[in-house]
Amino acid sequence: MKYLLLLFLIIFPLSPALSQETDSIPESVLDSLFDNLEKGGLEMVNTNYCSFNRSYKINKYLTYEYKKPRFVDIFNKIPHNIGKSAVEMVSKPNYPYGLAAIGATAALIPADPWLIRESRSLGENLGLNEAHTYKKLGFLKIVPADVNSALYFIGNGTTFIIISGGMATYGLITGDYRAKSTAMQILESIIVSGAFVQPIKRLTGRESPFITANDGRWHSHWTFAPSFKAYQEDTPHYDAMPSGHLTTAMSALTVIAENYPDYKWIKPVGYTALGLMCYEMMQSKVHWASDYPIALFVGYITGKTIANRRITKVKTEEVNALNPKKYHWEFSTSNTWDGYQLLGVNIHFR
Repeated sequence: MKYLLLLFLIIFPLSPALSQETDSIPESVLDSLFDNLEKGGLEMVNTNYCSFNRSYKINKYLTYEYKKPRFVDIFNKIPHNIGKSAVEMVSKPNYPYGLAAIGATAALIPADPWLIRESRSLGENLGLNEAHTYKKLGFLKIVPADVNSALYFIGNGTTFIIISGGMATYGLITGDYRAKSTAMQILESIIVSGAFVQPIKRLTGRESPFITANDGRWHSHWTFAPSFKAYQEDTPHYDAMPSGHLTTAMSALTVIAENYPDYKWIKPVGYTALGLMCYEMMQSKVHWASDYPIALFVGYITGKTIANRRITKVKTEEVNALNPKKYHWEFSTSNTWDGYQLLGVNIHFR
């Protein structure tokens, strides 16, 4: 089972990467071409654009365009993505969801102890352990030793580095701009989401459930803005809120889903995996249920912001404008000299 889960994590990104690509031509190039044709001559038109932009048809109404990905863009775009994500979180369309996340957090806090107990009780019935153990693969200790460790590993940054590597490899071999761009976006999502999670963790200072349980208490302690030294020395006493695993996973999943909306299975499979991971982190007493709403909100906003900066969405009307019809036809009728009715078709070329 554990090897199947690891294989799934490696193969997961490759399926959506298998999509047909076509070179796109910018409107300026087409305008120049048609202008020259109308003048009766054909001048040299710069079509190098085709090697730097590629388009992917999502459906009959929408096409995605990608510029040629550059590795350096990961670092160039991170500062702006952090700032843009912060703005998006408080923007008019999104701030109600932020308030809802805060409200859900407050509503779940009183129920946290009961949810932890029930999750652990179910985990014991299912034969799940509290501890997470991993075996070495080469010099990396990344092979889950049991099912609950595999579920917990879903939100580990290493998981998404593996997924990113798989998509990047496919993109380099096939020349798929979408796969290469998505691979880089996933790496960006790990860094950008972490830039939001760590300050919140260090401000809230909430202890993990297993610390609370070991002290024989039901509810966690909160230490607002613990010192840097205290946080580093006793991290589990202060880093529960929000869940870094869930934030990272949600951000990366959003990036993949936004780039591959034509693969309808990505969201249900991905959200199911995230749900199982959330349950596992409760049954193993790593996180409280109330650690999740803010993590989901931050992960979604950062992932969507990163994806939107890399994708140019062209709707059907714009596609038609770039590719105007070269002719149109219409029915016509007429009469012969001796009175017979005729039916014909007129074709007008542009």
